[in-house]
Amino acid sequence: MSLQDKIAFVTGGSRGIGRAIVLSLAQEGATVVAVARNEDKLNEVVKEAEGFSGKVVPKIVDIGESKQLSSAIEETVEKFGRLDILVNNAGITRDGLLIGMEDDQFDEVININLRSAFIAMKAAAKVMIRQRFGRIINITSISGVMGNPGQCNYSAAKAGMIGLTKSGAKELAKRGVTVNAIAPGFITTDMTENLPDKLKDTINSVIPMQRFGKPEEIASVVKFFASEASSYVTGQVLIVDGGLHM
Repeated sequence: MSLQDKIAFVTGGSRGIGRAIVLSLAQEGATVVAVARNEDKLNEVVKEAEGFSGKVVPKIVDIGESKQLSSAIEETVEKFGRLDILVNNAGITRDGLLIGMEDDQFDEVININLRSAFIAMKAAAKVMIRQRFGRIINITSISGVMGNPGQCNYSAAKAGMIGLTKSGAKELAKRGVTVNAIAPGFITTDMTENLPDKLKDTINSVIPMQRFGKPEEIASVVKFFASEASSYVTGQVLIVDGGLHM
């Protein structure tokens, strides 16, 4: 699944699943523009990729600002001449029960998790259509498939990404651009590490594989969707959750 000389753009690329995705693509030879707001964290990823056949190019972007995000994609194309892979990974949570959730909590999550994916897809698709090649991969969530108490904003945004994926796939397929999504279950990240041990044990008890996933296990699926191995796959949502939802 070599990605030698491919140009990739990954949002939320400084930690967790995003970091694993960036490193995985660079390891396979891609030049990866890693987008995040934390410069120090991005520089750490750049150092980790030293010696890989590809490389990581850090870019500070607030993806909640549409013009910043679309400009970052345009600048990537100007610098490298093309864009082959887009991974919409960045996301936030602002949890709360439905009846007590503030409008701002809902709007912020929709803006960062869903609207940014739309903005990035729109900018990338214009380039990929001209190239007659492209791979767009949206990182949604099991919460967008089955819902989750206290996360109506997050679940709505992630479910929206699934609809965005399927509609985009139908529009872009004839131009050689595939659009797929990955729905992770519980993955070991900074966010889940802060969960109480008792809650982790409860969650593990209902996962058939009885463990949280690793960021690298999501990155390996991204690598598949980004490669020629998935050339006849589009509009799909691959759930990677240890069997939780089946």
